[in-house]
Amino acid sequence: MYNNQQGKMVAWTDFERVTIKDIFSKIDYEVVGPAAISRCLIVYPWTQRYFAGFGNLYNAAAITSNPKVAAHGKVVMQGLEKAVKNMDNIKATFTELSTLHSEKLQVDPDNFMVGNAELMVLGPSNVCVCVDDVFHNCVVLQLLGDCLAIVVASQLGKDFSPEVHAAFQKFLAVVVSSLRRQYY
Repeated sequence: MYNNQQGKMVAWTDFERVTIKDIFSKIDYEVVGPAAISRCLIVYPWTQRYFAGFGNLYNAAAITSNPKVAAHGKVVMQGLEKAVKNMDNIKATFTELSTLHSEKLQVDPDNFMVGNAELMVLGPSNVCVCVDDVFHNCVVLQLLGDCLAIVVASQLGKDFSPEVHAAFQKFLAVVVSSLRRQYY
């Protein structure tokens, strides 16, 4: 995803740039973030192990009413919004977070698995590392990304076309790549 010739991480088409900004301007972070995290925890119950500090996650009702789940969803959306506002240099936007994981926390880069916008951040002993207030990254982003796409699609309806979906997935993949940058 890195384009050395232009010095940019990725080349965005005009359509992708407008589409990503449009998506984030239309969605309600207070609804989308918590709904996506809740969906992920319900549909993929094994992801709950990464959120052990969230308390009661024993059933769908407990998950959807859990204030920590809702708060985390908002934090994730705020982190993604930061990337939207800095699309020309998402790499620099997440340099500090990438450095934190590579140097201070010494998170194995193999735990950032990129494939269809997947991200899993685990520290030593496979314990989720949650230290950043702006972009909590202790989620399985492929699963969360899939859930996020479903929630966004439900909000946007017919406007969430295959082309829009592709731009959204590309955006998520660029964010993940940015988080991995410090390792290389």
